[in-house]
Amino acid sequence: MSLVVGLTGGIGAGKSLVAQYFAELGARVVDADELARVAIERGSNGFDEVVERFGEEILRDGDIDRKALAAIVFTEPSARKDLEEIVHPRVRQLFSRVLADLAADEVLIYEIPLLVETSSEGNFDYIITVEAPLELRRERLLKRKMALSEIDRRIANQADEAARTAVADMVIRNDGDEDQLLRSVENIWEDLERRSK
Repeated sequence: MSLVVGLTGGIGAGKSLVAQYFAELGARVVDADELARVAIERGSNGFDEVVERFGEEILRDGDIDRKALAAIVFTEPSARKDLEEIVHPRVRQLFSRVLADLAADEVLIYEIPLLVETSSEGNFDYIITVEAPLELRRERLLKRKMALSEIDRRIANQADEAARTAVADMVIRNDGDEDQLLRSVENIWEDLERRSK
């Protein structure tokens, strides 16, 4: 039977690297953020709704400028709610198509930063959260050229570690080096493969 795994964690914790390791080990990996991009790409109804709600000032070269949009939604709670009402149903629909396409013994890792915030726990057979100390997460995000004010705003808009670990079946502590992280993922992968048989 297939196994659907929710992979979550705070921004800068290392979810994407963990997802990459799972993909290298043979998992099918889908990124909720990528589905969100598809949901509002040019030519879609989602695109039209976002432009209607937020105005053409969020466009650059005819496409939605995600940084401009983020600057609005991470400072205005009502704007964020409006965006979520446009994007989340479309992402759920795209995700259901992925699920319908799963092979019988396939392991799907769904990288979903807002698992707790969207009350999505019930959609998964197994949940993994990647956690790291707040200062280390900030350090990593600064290296990605994010401004400290943006980092703090995004962290404040996410569930905290306690909320994520409360719903998780497994917690990966990403406070060491990449080799340690890979070993953790390999151990979990063996368990996930057994569960999918």
